[in-house]
Amino acid sequence: MNQERMYELNINQTAQLIAATAGTNRTVMVQGHIGSGKSSLLNILGEKFPNHIKVYFDCSTKDLMDLGVPKVVTHENGNEYVTFPTNEELGLHLDKPVILMFDEWGKNKGIKLATLRVMLERTLGTRKLHPDSIVFATTNLGRENVGDMIEPHARNRITVVRMRKSTVPEWINDFAINAGVHHTLIAWAMETPQIFQSFEDFDAKADDSAGGNPYPYHPDRLAQGAFVTHRSMAAASDYIHRMHMMDDVTFQASLVGTLGLRAASDLRSYINMSAELPTLDEIKESPKTAKIPASAAAVCMVVARTMATLDRTWVNAWMDYLVRLDPESQGMFVIGVRHEKYKHREVVMTNKKYTEYCLKNQHLFNADKV
Repeated sequence: MNQERMYELNINQTAQLIAATAGTNRTVMVQGHIGSGKSSLLNILGEKFPNHIKVYFDCSTKDLMDLGVPKVVTHENGNEYVTFPTNEELGLHLDKPVILMFDEWGKNKGIKLATLRVMLERTLGTRKLHPDSIVFATTNLGRENVGDMIEPHARNRITVVRMRKSTVPEWINDFAINAGVHHTLIAWAMETPQIFQSFEDFDAKADDSAGGNPYPYHPDRLAQGAFVTHRSMAAASDYIHRMHMMDDVTFQASLVGTLGLRAASDLRSYINMSAELPTLDEIKESPKTAKIPASAAAVCMVVARTMATLDRTWVNAWMDYLVRLDPESQGMFVIGVRHEKYKHREVVMTNKKYTEYCLKNQHLFNADKV
């Protein structure tokens, strides 16, 4: 691993760094993989700064006229001059603290030059951002060959960091469970962690047995079709949730077009496995007799589905079912619900059966695992 990659940040660390620039003229520019969640930094920061207005500016679709246009006005002395009303998308007119995100900043040379003053002085034309505002930018890795470049004079004015891809556990706990990603995708991801591997860690020409990886994007692959990213996994989840609206061929085509042929084929076996799962009603009504799936992957799906849908009315029933599962699956649930971002955390952790279970099994789930 080169020295630059030694200081890659995960998405939460990246958000922490950007948050530290609040009320300053410092700007962080985030480089990261295609579809790795860079755009979601805006929402993460919005949660940290609820009184700020989130402002998204997509540089890849803009030209100079999208920043603002000249306007002729007359001074009180009768002389005319030109001022520069800014685009409302930038939020400079609001006079309130904003979180301004310049997305795909490295792809547009003209926009880069024109926005440098916003990054350095929080000013465009004659308008200044609110002094508590936050400005940051995102772009893809130059090595991905999708047109991202930062000239030296621009780079020297900002702080450039690399954001690494989330690991499968990070993706599940920070996003997938709370976002309602389909449980089959979560189970497949747990069994296939290489789907989020960096292209810098494998040979594009190697096959699986030689350390290759058919799932992610690699810039050295010729004519690569669809591939797996955090973004395309979320898209595939939408199709799986709606598979009942399509015939089999149409549904499979949706997966191939979203994740690629190999990933879609491998994922299909997990989707077929869903038939092994007990229904939610079976668990709620008969937790001590409801079916336990035979395969570990199917049990994982049950846990993931439960974490996404659990509410106060059936935590007791779920705890009666949980104790019938293998220790690894029990651990997946306990560790998952303790995660600070889990949306049903309080509901579960204040449940009497859950707390009794943890006291009884604390030797299995000690603090360093949560």
